[in-house]
Amino acid sequence: MKLHNLDLLVIALYLGITVLIGLLMRHKARMSHQDYMMGGKKLPWYLLGLSNASDMFDISGTMWMVALCFVYGLKSIWIVWLWPVFNQVFLMMYLSRWLRRSNASTGAEWLKTRFGEGRGSQFSHLITVIFALLGCLGFLAYGFVGLGKFIELFIPWNVLAPYLPFALAPQYVPHFYGLLFTVFVVFYTILGGMNSVVWSDLVMYGILGIASVCVAVIAAVHLHGQALPVPAGWYSPFFGWDLGLNWYELNPEVQHKIIDDGFSPWGAFFMMMVFKGIFASLAGPTPNYDLQKIFSSRSPEEAAKMSGFASLVLLPVRYAMVIGFTVLALLYTDQLNLASAQGIDFERILPAAIVSFTPPIVRGLVVAGLVAAFMGTFAGTLNAAQSYFVNDIYLKYLNPRASLRSILNTNYLVGILVVTISMVLGIFSSSVDAILQWLASALYGGYIAANVLKWHWWRFNASGFAWGMTIGVISALLIPVLAPDVLPLWLFPLMFMASLSASIIASLATPATDEATLVQFYKTVRPWGFWQPIHHKVLEQDPHFVSDARPYRDGFNVLIGIVAQCCLTLLPMFLVLWMKLPLLVVVLILGACAYVLKRSWWNHLQEAEEEGKREKSWKTIFEN
Repeated sequence: MKLHNLDLLVIALYLGITVLIGLLMRHKARMSHQDYMMGGKKLPWYLLGLSNASDMFDISGTMWMVALCFVYGLKSIWIVWLWPVFNQVFLMMYLSRWLRRSNASTGAEWLKTRFGEGRGSQFSHLITVIFALLGCLGFLAYGFVGLGKFIELFIPWNVLAPYLPFALAPQYVPHFYGLLFTVFVVFYTILGGMNSVVWSDLVMYGILGIASVCVAVIAAVHLHGQALPVPAGWYSPFFGWDLGLNWYELNPEVQHKIIDDGFSPWGAFFMMMVFKGIFASLAGPTPNYDLQKIFSSRSPEEAAKMSGFASLVLLPVRYAMVIGFTVLALLYTDQLNLASAQGIDFERILPAAIVSFTPPIVRGLVVAGLVAAFMGTFAGTLNAAQSYFVNDIYLKYLNPRASLRSILNTNYLVGILVVTISMVLGIFSSSVDAILQWLASALYGGYIAANVLKWHWWRFNASGFAWGMTIGVISALLIPVLAPDVLPLWLFPLMFMASLSASIIASLATPATDEATLVQFYKTVRPWGFWQPIHHKVLEQDPHFVSDARPYRDGFNVLIGIVAQCCLTLLPMFLVLWMKLPLLVVVLILGACAYVLKRSWWNHLQEAEEEGKREKSWKTIFEN
């Protein structure tokens, strides 16, 4: 076995703490439905921010990022814009406040505040719920199998098998490990709801923080006085039209991976990432744990702070671990068993480096931290799936007058059912992998256009939203089938245009959303964009209305925030690599960004919410 007894003790201690948290939070979760699903909207922004950051620190993503850093060096910081990571900056600057002002509990419930009632609204509500539940099931299944394969590397089945009363075929060993750890997630999530999720994530972040610092220190000590065997340009985050990395002389297989990834020409790839990333960020978060944390915050101001804090605490810690394992893998590549039937398996770099270069206890912390990362992401996604089913199906259509006991029992049942389905999908993951890839394409290709328009165009209605989402998802599913060898990113403009056209045509072909709903939405959320007719209607009803919509200031803050986010990413990388001058430059830029954002963003958060309160007070005086 590749884990020391001390490592096993660390992992067992963490699992015991999660069980204890579930038991302690059970009473608080049973106080009300809102307490269960959203922590009663009483959790402070810094706890929600830590929880959100922890949910983003997953095993599969970290393995992928280490592989990217090994191959692309500091230029790998841009590839994660495929997600895109800078959507958190858009949320931080204004979108989180817009979302929280609606006072909704789920993304599907939010649609009612934007589109009101009616057949079109029911259609859009239904497709959003289906979209959210499919996404949750897909991500739960993916994480379930990923965790099992990760654990299998550290606890081989032949070590555990003699102590168990049953035999297991080799192909099902990862699923057994996945099931084992999933039981703990289900226990504390279903018992304690959002409170359990947040407090367990806090413990997880502490473990990951300590583990990341240890890995970074070990790597920096090993690297001191040595040079990494990497090509010219590996140490620089800057690039031209071409990537500018040549691995042929050092390791031809790495160069073949760059070719196989299909990111060439690099300049065009980067521009496409930015194009897609901006629209994906303008659309807002997909209906998952990120959105639930925003809805669970105490106020719009705290929702914005929570989104900003998530990036602040996630990026330096995560990239300290990423660059640490990358450096160790580059220094001692010949000591790692990365070979497979297809050549080097770059995704094995992370687990192989953990086994080879971390001492006992530190290894336990790293493994426990990454297991906890899976559990945090799984728990957050499970909580979101429960919210969508209970709020948007059970309470809306099946039992609107359900008692608290009935709601809690339904939450328990739905949680168990969702996990069971996701595990069944995980067991057959070898055959559903392509479907999961299509789901990922649908989440972005089908989601973006309709969700950008819902914020910024008053004439956009429920029919436009429903048809835009439907056509977008269908095109995202069909295009990869018609062009399976093409990187999905290159097909994004086609998916986007199909969804955008459907959204606009359906909106103009059907009546506009009723005026009262639009007026109430605009007064409450105060978005910017093409809202002039509704703005004039609001002023007719309330001459004292004041909007805090500042698109130019928001855009400026987003730009500064993205620069700061890049600096937070580079900071631990320059530190571990002993790059003193670049480190000093990054610190100075980060300090300047912090100063600017303090004056142009932080200082205006309270002011924006006070303007909203003044609107209500003026209206009361006027009516009296």
